[in-house]
Parts: sequence; C-alpha cells; structure tokens
Amino acid sequence: MTYLENLFGVSGKTALVTGGATGIGRMMAEALVRGGARVLIASRKGEACEAVAAELNALGASGSAEGFAGDVGSEEAINTLTAEVQSRTDRLDILINNAGVTWGQPYGEFSHAAWQKVFNINVAGMFTLTRNLTPLLSATASDADPARIINIGSVMGTVPLAEGAYSYSTSKAAVHHLTRILAAELAGKRITVNAFAPGPFPSKMTAFAIGNEEGQEKVGANVPLGRVGSPEDIAGATLFLCGRGGAYTTGCILPLDGGMSVEGPANLFANAL
Repeated sequence: MTYLENLFGVSGKTALVTGGATGIGRMMAEALVRGGARVLIASRKGEACEAVAAELNALGASGSAEGFAGDVGSEEAINTLTAEVQSRTDRLDILINNAGVTWGQPYGEFSHAAWQKVFNINVAGMFTLTRNLTPLLSATASDADPARIINIGSVMGTVPLAEGAYSYSTSKAAVHHLTRILAAELAGKRITVNAFAPGPFPSKMTAFAIGNEEGQEKVGANVPLGRVGSPEDIAGATLFLCGRGGAYTTGCILPLDGGMSVEGPANLFANAL
C-alpha cells in the first residue's frame, strides 16, 4: 500500500450513501468506489440507483457499488431502509447522510407545510437513520479506525442566506448543530461525525441556476474563488474524512464553498473617508 493509499484509501470498507444517484451524493459514491470501498447507494428511485451503480462498476475501480430503493421520508420508510442495509451487510464503516429536499417561495407566501416537509427529511430523517444504523457503525469501529458519518449541510446553513428557501437554509443550520451533538454523543462508540457545508455544486437541486455553463459562470462570479464546485472538490474531502487521514477529525463543519462563509464587506469604512 502506498503512502497516499494508506492516508486516503478506503479499501475493504462498506459505505451507505443516501440520495446517492445524483449530485453531491453521486460524487461521494464515485469517490468511495474509486478509493476501494463497497458502496450501497439508496434513494427513492431505486432504478436510478441501480443505473448509477452499474456506471460506477464499469469504471474498473477497486471498489464496487450496489443500488436499491430507500427513503428517509417517514419512520416506516427509514425502518425499511435499515432492514435492507442489515440484509446486505453486518458492518457499516461509512454513512453518508446526503438525502434531502428544498422548497422555495417568496417570503409572503411561504407555507407552513414547507417547514414540515423539509425538516422531516433533512433533519428528522437524518437523525433516525443514523440512530438505527449506529449498531452497524460501531460493530467493528476502533480507536485507530473509527466508523465515519458525513452529513451534508450547506453554506446556506452557515451564512444568513435564504433566497426564498427559508426552511432549507434553517434545516441545514440544524444539520450542522446536530452534527456537533452527535460527534460528542458517538465519540465513545468510536464513530466520527462531520459535515460538509457546500457552496454551489452542479446537482439536480441547483440545476435551475447552474444547470448549464452560462449559469455556472454567472453564479461562480459571486464566489470568492471565482467558480462553482467540482466533483474533485467533493471527492478529495470525502476521502480525507473517510480515510486514515481523517481518523482524528470529528465535529467538523467543512466549508466546501470557495470562501463564501468567510466573505465580508470589501470596504467597511470606505464611504466614511
């Protein structure tokens, strides 16, 4: 094993990626397969997960993928997904809580139902699935090689930015806080819990704005580093947190946002001078 493989490889590990058929979830699933892991990909659309698994298996990488239907929209559905995972493996080294929804409406029209739906999936669903799978995660976790959980938050949960997605932004702030709570809760079980707080990345959820090159250029111009995110940005962070290099990192909200979360006013006192 090379030095880099030892630090960032995930050979022999088993991972579950929810919402892994598209967007950031798919990027993470591919990174783990290329890194040598066995990756279970689940989302509401089982056929899409099966198709993505076939694509990843065709890469000729050292890992493998399996796709199937799995929903986090209700307790019953989460219990079904839990049973499906348990039927496929007796250990889980990596859990990626990526499944999520958004809702956009003008402030004056924003509905109560938008809060119920978004928080039910983005926060409650994430928590319940994590709770259910904790025994599998702790089964073979150790001091030197803890199990890993990565929750997908958002830069919109870090900075006060909604753009009509009030419940989504607030739910992602809740994801960040819950990540820190679970990091403390599960440390004794030798499970690390971290989150990504991504800026704009191409996905089904962001296709309305950056679904083409022109949109990516326009939105990228608003990011301090001057571009939207790429699959490599997600892959590198995923393999860091899931490999040996990330074994001592927990409770981290990693800002994959091109500098958006630390951007301040360019000239605070300029107009007074």
